[in-house]
Amino acid sequence: MNGPVPGTPSLLRAINDRAALQALLERGPLTRPEIGAITGLSKPTASQLLLRLQQAGLVVQDGVREGMPGRTAEVYRINPAAAYVAALDVTPARIEAKVADITGTVVGEHVLPTPRRPHGELVDRLNAALRGAGPPDKLRRVVIGVQAAIDPTTGRLGYAAAKDVPGWQIPDLVPTLSAGLGAPVDVENNVNLVAVAEQAHGAARGQQDFVLLWADEGIGSAIVLGGRMHRGATGGAGEVGYMPTPGAPTAREAGRYASHGYQALTGGPAVLRLLRSYGVRGSDFRQAVANAVRAAEGAGKKADDARAGLRDVAARLAVGLAAITSVVDPALIVLTGGVVLPGGDTLRELVEHELHALTIPRPPVRLSCVEGNPVLAGALDLALAAAREEVFRSTVPS
Repeated sequence: MNGPVPGTPSLLRAINDRAALQALLERGPLTRPEIGAITGLSKPTASQLLLRLQQAGLVVQDGVREGMPGRTAEVYRINPAAAYVAALDVTPARIEAKVADITGTVVGEHVLPTPRRPHGELVDRLNAALRGAGPPDKLRRVVIGVQAAIDPTTGRLGYAAAKDVPGWQIPDLVPTLSAGLGAPVDVENNVNLVAVAEQAHGAARGQQDFVLLWADEGIGSAIVLGGRMHRGATGGAGEVGYMPTPGAPTAREAGRYASHGYQALTGGPAVLRLLRSYGVRGSDFRQAVANAVRAAEGAGKKADDARAGLRDVAARLAVGLAAITSVVDPALIVLTGGVVLPGGDTLRELVEHELHALTIPRPPVRLSCVEGNPVLAGALDLALAAAREEVFRSTVPS
């Protein structure tokens, strides 16, 4: 029986370097003795490691820390300028950009409104958003969130009508954008990015199997199995807005990318119409949901009608979630988007109750708790992970 293959000195140095860099990322500035204690390295080896990381431009000194009387220790931290990444959230109304250094600190952000009929090439608009965020000259990675999905079999953007993503219907999309933006680019579905953020910082933290439902103007979901995003053969896993649903028209009647299926029952416009039928007012669906929750806390006919309207919304959401739950059997369902978040825990409880009445598995239902723009948060997480992998693995020459 063959024994384990011994590590080469170069491999062991690379492993130690990575462990030290990860400790600096997670714990902030550390002294050499602290790095040695965390990694289990001797004093001479820890000193050699820090020298190597300084020469590679990944670590810089950060002053000294007072210790015992008469003793001080030099403090080291990750060099923020070792690499920069960018995240873009592209919607029909605007392009939102953020740039962060390798520590994850945001160093620039910008919102570029998109005119109804955008002028210029797609690459020009994306570059304009990045320039507005004031990025460094060289980015290591750009991750772009879009309301669609890349089909890995064709390299084209799918699951969206051309009018909703103008300029994106081009062959070799990712290579074209990478060349135009001067950095490696990943294009990711926006709801998948929200799930990335929820798994890293939010309601799904530590979960290996969960489903996120984005209920807003449109409907989408993300499916995480075994800790990994499930994208499907054509990139369309989670495109549940198109899922045939009882009581809604199908693609056969409405058209491929028209409002049909689950979307026709639970999308923002449908929810606004439904709540108005119960006498709940609101200029848009977000306000109507919030008004329904407030009215439901009172007494009398208006409160009864508001509660009935919320139950109806929850029942519609639960029908689609029941189909997903029956197939995927997730450990958790996370709800987010403008249809559900204004409803708070009141609507969440109703959805959970309705779902558990329909399915044998009874996964808990939670609300999203990622602050700010979760699409950008997830995009930054992916960009940072890719950049760190690339930068950190190059500390030791082969």
